[in-house]
Amino acid sequence: MAGPVYDKSDLERRMAGALESLKQDLVGLRTGRASTSLLDPVTVTVYGAQMPINQVATVSAPEPRLLSVQVWDKSNVGPVDKAIRSAGLGLNPIVDGTTLRLPIPDLTEERRKELAKLASQYAEKARIAVRNVRRDGMDNLKLDEKKNGLPEDERKRHEGEVQKLTDATIADIDAVTAAKEKEILGK
Repeated sequence: MAGPVYDKSDLERRMAGALESLKQDLVGLRTGRASTSLLDPVTVTVYGAQMPINQVATVSAPEPRLLSVQVWDKSNVGPVDKAIRSAGLGLNPIVDGTTLRLPIPDLTEERRKELAKLASQYAEKARIAVRNVRRDGMDNLKLDEKKNGLPEDERKRHEGEVQKLTDATIADIDAVTAAKEKEILGK
């Protein structure tokens, strides 16, 4: 007689994995906060050449809604200012000596809705993963009953555990997603 196929800890691990994966996906959704990577595509014309902004200045995010660009050579402040303004990012630098401060504008309502929609798509992907794990667990229990002589009442008790675990994990997915959508929509 083979060992039981049903493994509750394996199901718990796989469901927790789906939730963790969702959290990672949601972290990637920007919510109008300053990110130094925002200026990665900007190139500056200095010394007769096109250079990435990070080769002529230090970019940092000292506040959630502000980028700071510390230009190394005073003669490059003008070209850096011009490059940022013409990059089509909707940013208007405030020049202060060799530092440019870039206030990050609010997200448009349309962009917020797109991000919220994306968050709910990520959540649905996680829910599907959890339901697949649940199905595997239920199938394994039926297999144990058929092949390994698991008593019916025992199978039903385990099915109840699997369902509880599924419901709890989906509730966590919904809570994490609702919090992210609230953050995105600024409500």
